[in-house]
Amino acid sequence: MKLNLKNPIVFFDLETTGINVAADRIVEISILKVNVDGSEESKTYRVNPEMPIPAKTSEIHGIYDEDIKDCPTFKELAKTLAGFMEGCDISGFNSNKFDIPLLAEEFIRAEVDFDMKKRKFVDVQTIFHKMEKRTLEAAYKFYCDKDLKDAHSAEADTRATYEVLKAQLDRYDNLKNEIEFLSEFSSFNRNADFLGRIIFNDKGEEVFNFGKYRGKKVEDVLDKDAGYYGWMMNGDFPLYTKKVLTNIKLRKFNNK
Repeated sequence: MKLNLKNPIVFFDLETTGINVAADRIVEISILKVNVDGSEESKTYRVNPEMPIPAKTSEIHGIYDEDIKDCPTFKELAKTLAGFMEGCDISGFNSNKFDIPLLAEEFIRAEVDFDMKKRKFVDVQTIFHKMEKRTLEAAYKFYCDKDLKDAHSAEADTRATYEVLKAQLDRYDNLKNEIEFLSEFSSFNRNADFLGRIIFNDKGEEVFNFGKYRGKKVEDVLDKDAGYYGWMMNGDFPLYTKKVLTNIKLRKFNNK
């Protein structure tokens, strides 16, 4: 089934140095851009993460330090990537919980203003798990009746994700072929940041989603416990979470 698009959509996948969104870096990114007319463009880049890749991680995706030592850094690629993805909705496999938060971190570190919150996100893994609960390889076999060769290659995983989403639309009558619907369907929380440390409650207010202040309004916590802001800013939280927290603090200050 051809996707019903109001905007172009990019399917992307990352290979990284690890799974810590705040600390790890991208070593490969592959992007498949599907335009409104159905035409496709794809780009794949190896990236120098400016840190060693742990051996166990290299064994998974097959990318070693020697392979990327002469590749551009993310900062050198950031403006090119932002331009290619400009105006596009975004999709991936487990992208809402990992790929999108990590990509946002990289853009912030590169000092490239790429506002990902303006876009619709479609997480194909979430749709899959709500419907069938499997891995990407199993999803590809189940929906497309194909074996996923070169699994954990960013390019292979990216195209497989695109093909799985189209097959999901063919299979399930209750899935609307609309990116806005798919974005809402594939999201579990109304996140204010990407990892869901801060979410929106039913009134559209930001509340903490972890720790001793879970469920409490962020503005109220910052008023009553001034040190909590400093604790989070100095802690091992993603840069985007800290950015959202700071914006809430500044908004409260400016409204006084």
